[in-house]
Amino acid sequence: MTKSLERYVRHIQYLRHERYAWAGCAVVALGLALASDLGPHRVWGVVAGAGYAVAAVLACGARSRPAARVVAVAGAVVVPLVCLVTAGLGQLEVAVVERSGQLLLTTGSPYVTDPTAVADFNPYLPGMALFGVLPGDARWWLGGAFVAALAAAGLHRAWLLACPLVALPLTVGGIDLPVVGLMCLGVALAGQGRPGRAGLVLGAAAALKWTAWPALPVALALIAVRRGGRPALRYAAVALSTATAAVLPFALADPSGFYRSVIAFPLGLTDTTSPAASPLPGHLLATYLPGGRVIALALLAVSALLIAVSLVVRPPGTAQVAAARLALGLGLAMALMPATRFGYLVYSLVLGAPAYRMSQRGSTTVTPLAPSREKALV
Repeated sequence: MTKSLERYVRHIQYLRHERYAWAGCAVVALGLALASDLGPHRVWGVVAGAGYAVAAVLACGARSRPAARVVAVAGAVVVPLVCLVTAGLGQLEVAVVERSGQLLLTTGSPYVTDPTAVADFNPYLPGMALFGVLPGDARWWLGGAFVAALAAAGLHRAWLLACPLVALPLTVGGIDLPVVGLMCLGVALAGQGRPGRAGLVLGAAAALKWTAWPALPVALALIAVRRGGRPALRYAAVALSTATAAVLPFALADPSGFYRSVIAFPLGLTDTTSPAASPLPGHLLATYLPGGRVIALALLAVSALLIAVSLVVRPPGTAQVAAARLALGLGLAMALMPATRFGYLVYSLVLGAPAYRMSQRGSTTVTPLAPSREKALV
């Protein structure tokens, strides 16, 4: 068999896989529309299901494959997002972010001192309130930040945006997407040997949500292996100072409101319970086993300790390995958290993309710098 014929056969097989992938996404979307009792999810399921189905048909032909991807993104993201924003439908998290932005403008703090109802709690760090300050629906800015971060990291893939686990939150909520997008970009910059920029980006992500904080030690280990101690210290200083400058003033200004919303509420330590309650192991333990919440938190701590030990014993030498390590750690954390939901798995999915395919120069081999070159980076 000639090489040209082999390439042709592989191309045909790829077309079949893409066709089946879009068909599978259509089944998932329509299934969600039938099973969910949430209006925004049902709207997304119907519209996205139709878009995926059309994409599956177009993917049958080689010439129409690019059009299939455009249709998948349009049908799963653009059209349902426009419909939901126009109708004023979205998840509660959108209203929480927009309210926190208004509180920031009027009171100087994005938190309610004595929250009682679920909508009163703002479980996000102060940086997230900036998306609520900007005009219009917060989802435009959340999604825009996510897409921009992916593009800067070299991960602007149509299949990633159109994947149901990404497309659904892009249209109905999207709080976690700018966080994971900045995490991908920060890891990519760390792999390129840019400690200052990596620290600034990951510090900004850490100012949005606690879920970004595990990326800080992972990128630190990567930079230490690839560039040495001084660039690693520079990265740590930039990252921690950025995050601290964005978070500490609000924590000191209203310590009670900050603690109740950002710490106690996500951990289930308040009288008001979080609506994030997907049947993942941590939630099942906390709900059905006596002392299960303590057990879940203990398992969460053990998994974090094991990931930390792995960074010391076998630190990541490439951006791909660092992203994979981070995806694994966050996947374990999301599964073991007492208050969790399936949507949090978007972290592992998006971080798995650079772990699988990251087009960054210098991210495939470990090349320690000579002393003179290391000083130039510092």
